[in-house]
Amino acid sequence: MAKAKLEKTESPAMLEEFYREMLYIRRFEEKCNVAYRLGKIGGYMHTYVGMEATAVGIHHAIRPGHDYMITAYRDHPQPLLLGTDPVSVMCEIMGRSGGLSRGKGGSMHVYDIERGFYGGWGIVGGHIPLGGGLAFSSKYRGDDRVTICLLGDGAANQGVVFETMNMAGLWDLPIIFCIENNEFAMGTRLEYHAADTELYKRGEPFNIKSERIDGMDVIEFHKDMERIVNWVRKEQKPYWVEIMNYRFNGHGAADNDRELYRTKAEEAEAMKRDPIARLEKILLDRNIMTREKMEAIDEELSDKVDAIYEAADASPFPDASEVYDNVYTDIEPEKGH
Repeated sequence: MAKAKLEKTESPAMLEEFYREMLYIRRFEEKCNVAYRLGKIGGYMHTYVGMEATAVGIHHAIRPGHDYMITAYRDHPQPLLLGTDPVSVMCEIMGRSGGLSRGKGGSMHVYDIERGFYGGWGIVGGHIPLGGGLAFSSKYRGDDRVTICLLGDGAANQGVVFETMNMAGLWDLPIIFCIENNEFAMGTRLEYHAADTELYKRGEPFNIKSERIDGMDVIEFHKDMERIVNWVRKEQKPYWVEIMNYRFNGHGAADNDRELYRTKAEEAEAMKRDPIARLEKILLDRNIMTREKMEAIDEELSDKVDAIYEAADASPFPDASEVYDNVYTDIEPEKGH
């Protein structure tokens, strides 16, 4: 059984799928950065460049559309992988009426409830108890859904995280807390905001299984996440995972001062761990793909992203008359509710 799973994970077809998905995410996020600099995107925007293996590895470990997923403000890749209309995702990021929330949420508030994706939250750590609530609903109904609750290393310091972990450990909630540790909380290095930089240990006091895994190697990461997801689904208990990443861009699209908190030499060293480049080497070494085919795939996906952007840019902005729609309600609740 283990051998069969290994062969499936590392089959040429699966490796090509990993490659296509990671490259698609990167080209999509790069286009978002361009759009932001052109003034097409307002507010804050945070991209996933360098962290693509984490999104792809988790997606292939869960049951898409069945399990729940909730995250913070790096929330573009998840709906793309779940099958959400990419034009609707780009429209939302660009504040257009064709967006998932009719352009009112923006980059940090992308949702697709039908596919089990609950956002997209802008308040650091504010979504963690909501993730706990999703897991509690699964426990209450007795179904076998697993909740993936993604958070950053900075959010891991929020008090509400520990409160939620306590409840998850106490009530055996089927939730996986995934710390996307990209080494910086905005511009603050991990060692300057965490008394103990081994964040994976934080689940232990709450009797939650905990470990640290590499989020920059899509093959090994997928195997680890599949193992963890299967354990949580079977045991119906929580898990705390520290996923080691490195963000190649700044904290947000407006972060142009990375040299204030990291050096060019450090960035160059981190680039050696680029998950896409690492997979490209494996594909070449195993004669699964040629450099020419990779270039063709890149051109194909770049054209696809360009078309998504053009379609979103053609979508109108929400009408001013809608400013209060879906914000307030005059409907009184029924008695007893």
